[in-house]
Amino acid sequence: MTGKNIYLRKDGRFEGRIRDGYKENGKPKYRSLYGCSREEVSRKMAELQEKPLEKTGLTVKSLFSEWVQAISARVKESTIANYRMKAEKHLFPAFGELDCSEITVPMVQKFITEKLKNGLSARYVSDIVVLLKSLFKYANRIYQIINRIAYVVMPKKKKPEIQVLSNQEQKKLQNYLVNHQDRTSLGIALSMYTGIRIGELCALKWSDIDFEKRILTVRHTIQRIQMENSTRKTKLIITEPKSASSKREIPIPECLLEMLKKFRNSGNFYVLSNCLKPVESRTMQYRFARILKNANLPSVHFHSLRHLFASNCIAMGFDVKTLSEILGHSSVELTLNRYVHSSMEQKRKYMEKITFAV
Repeated sequence: MTGKNIYLRKDGRFEGRIRDGYKENGKPKYRSLYGCSREEVSRKMAELQEKPLEKTGLTVKSLFSEWVQAISARVKESTIANYRMKAEKHLFPAFGELDCSEITVPMVQKFITEKLKNGLSARYVSDIVVLLKSLFKYANRIYQIINRIAYVVMPKKKKPEIQVLSNQEQKKLQNYLVNHQDRTSLGIALSMYTGIRIGELCALKWSDIDFEKRILTVRHTIQRIQMENSTRKTKLIITEPKSASSKREIPIPECLLEMLKKFRNSGNFYVLSNCLKPVESRTMQYRFARILKNANLPSVHFHSLRHLFASNCIAMGFDVKTLSEILGHSSVELTLNRYVHSSMEQKRKYMEKITFAV
């Protein structure tokens, strides 16, 4: 192969392949273009991508509405709300009123460049473009509309730098939580020592904690989503966790038991609020920020407690499979790549074990 999707054939010609719809069995079908050189085939592929197509009569906005309706039965309400937000804020202003036939690769690449210049992260812009690509995959499958944007080059994602507290700062936070025991401190301690997500923490009820077996069960998560066609802009929803693997049982460490027993209440009450109404994730984040400030600690995101838990577990010798299940991850690779951070102290400790062979 001398170029992307361009091959040198045995007869001396070059062949380029472009995806062109789907077969009856759902598998993609391809269209081949030929030329005497790779450059000629590449030019033909580019011309085909930019060749004006016959109007479909279907705008991107209309396509989105139809697509959402088609997937609504198998996608969580919160996911649909997230798609709507991205579409209304980013896709509709740029492409919403355009006929699907008018959308080209250069248009989408320009859109990506502008969004990155406006300060959006490569990961977030990629999520927006993946949404747009999903629309056109649907249009190609249902209406045989040529999916030209399948060849859009996605922005290169950078691994986010997660700031976590140092060992000394962790001890400082631990001392603060012990000396200022309330339900907010309990929530922070639960995330520090079990790794549960903030939405899972806010949805946690006393009925989810088995004191006899010393097991915490993650059954729900909480989040605020945007409303459609309503006088209210948003609403609070409590749903099943992020994925099937997120539903899990976590053994409660001894250090948390006494604090949990101190605040124990009716099974239907939420742990953080001590009533039938939950504390919102955003409220918990504000409270955490205030505690960090009062304890004279650096400002870190609440989610960093989950990263901190994972890194500490690895340092203590946890096997990655066990840690991955405690965190509710679908794969061990996700645990290693996203949640395990080595401190300089840990790196130095390992490096000092290296000696010259005698």
